[in-house]
Amino acid sequence: MGNFGEPSGFWGFISEVPLFFKIFGGILITLVVGTFLFIIVKGLRIWLRNNASELRTVNCFVVDKRTEVWGGSGDSSATTNYYVTFEMDDRSRIELPVHGKQYGMLASGDQGALTYQGTRFKEFKRA
Repeated sequence: MGNFGEPSGFWGFISEVPLFFKIFGGILITLVVGTFLFIIVKGLRIWLRNNASELRTVNCFVVDKRTEVWGGSGDSSATTNYYVTFEMDDRSRIELPVHGKQYGMLASGDQGALTYQGTRFKEFKRA
């Protein structure tokens, strides 16, 4: 600092920025940090809920399969999420995300034992 009470460096620069830009920048930073915190907390809640769920094995059959592709513009590669819908003996259904290898090994109409925990697919053994 130069003279006492006169800010220098970064704080000197900030003191000369118009109030509108200070407020706008503060709101923008708050939104970005808030969004990251929201995503982290949401993911942690799902992870904890799945861990607290019992490991279930039920008889069922594969009703449907679907993919969700996102990204992939320009030089970036696309990402694919894989989902399989299972129908239990009581006619209730559950859709679970699976890995690509597991997705490829399952076909609509397959019957067997599904093991899952919350929203986590564990395995499917064909009957």
